[in-house]
Amino acid sequence: MKDTMIGIDLAKNAFQVHVASMTGHVKCRKKLSRGQFFRFITEQPPALVIIEACGSAHYWARELAKAGHDVKLIAPQYVRPFVKRQKNDAADAEAIVIAARQPEMRFVQPKTSEQQARAALFRARERVVRQRTELVNALRSMLYEYGQVIPLGIGRIKQIKAVIEGDEIDLPELVREECHDLLAQIGEQTARIEKRTKRLTELSRHSKSARRLQTMPGVGPVTALAIEAFAPAMENFRCGRDFAAWLGLVPRQFSSGGRERLGRVSKAGQADIRRLLIIGAMACVNWASRKPPKAGSWLARILSRKPRMLVAVALANKMARTIWAMLIKNEDYRDPALAAAM
Repeated sequence: MKDTMIGIDLAKNAFQVHVASMTGHVKCRKKLSRGQFFRFITEQPPALVIIEACGSAHYWARELAKAGHDVKLIAPQYVRPFVKRQKNDAADAEAIVIAARQPEMRFVQPKTSEQQARAALFRARERVVRQRTELVNALRSMLYEYGQVIPLGIGRIKQIKAVIEGDEIDLPELVREECHDLLAQIGEQTARIEKRTKRLTELSRHSKSARRLQTMPGVGPVTALAIEAFAPAMENFRCGRDFAAWLGLVPRQFSSGGRERLGRVSKAGQADIRRLLIIGAMACVNWASRKPPKAGSWLARILSRKPRMLVAVALANKMARTIWAMLIKNEDYRDPALAAAM
C-alpha cells in the first residue's frame, strides 16, 4: 500500500506540489519549475499522484506512471468545493489531495497517446468544418446585400456559383472577384475536410471496436472514432445509463421530498460524442418518417406521440446504452425486432 499522496497543480512553467500522508498529515509543499518538478517526482518513492484534469494532464499521467507512481486524474469541478477561502496554486494543490481522499470520489481515466492522436485528428476536422461554415456564411451575407437569399447548407454551393457567374443580377466586379475568392477558399477547406474524413474512415477500418460500433444504425466511422478517442473504457461505467449520463443524455433532476422532477437533458458530459449520436439518431428518425418502423415497436410508439427532436434525443440515449452493452459483451449490434422474433 502506498502511504503517500501527492497533489499536483499543473501549469506551463510553475508546478505546485502538495505531499501528504493518506490520513492528511502534510509532509511538504513546494513550488517547482518544470525541470525541478520532473527531478523531484522521479526521486520520490512510488506514491499515489493526483492531478487535476487539464491541459497536458494526460501527458504527465503517462510520464509519472512510467516513474512507478499510481496516477489518477480528478475533474476540476470536484476540486473547487475543497478550496479554502483564497484561491492560489498552493490552495489548489491542497484541495486536490483533500478531494482525492473522499471515498466516493470519481476520477478521470488517463488517455493513451493513441487516443490523444485520434482526438487531435477529430478536432482538426471539426475546426476546418467551422472555418468552411464561416466562409459560406460570409458569401451568403455578401449576396444578401444584393437581394439574393441563399438557403443554409453546404449543398447550396452550386446554386451560389450559378448566381455569381450568371447575369441575372448586377454584381459589381469587385464583389464578383471577392465571391470567387471565397469560393476558392471554400473549395480548399472542402478538400481538407475530405482528406481528414478519409483518414478517419481508414482508421475505423483497422479498429475492431470501431467496426463493431458501425453495425449499429446511425453510427458511422466518424462517430465510432470519436467514441474511441474521447470515451474511457466501458468497464469504468457500472451500466449503460452511467455512460449515457457521462455523455449528458439523461435529464437533469430537480427532485425533493420524494417527488421526482426531471428537466431537459443535462448536456454536462462529452459534447462531441453526444452531438454525433443525436445527429445519427435524427437520421434514423428521418428514415423512419419515410419508411415507418414496425407497428408496436419502441420507435413507432414514441414517434406517434412525441416531437421528432425529442425522439432523436431519446433514441441517442438508447444508442449510448446499447454501445456500452456492445463493447462490454464484445458483440455486434442486434436488431431488437429480429431478436424478439427468434
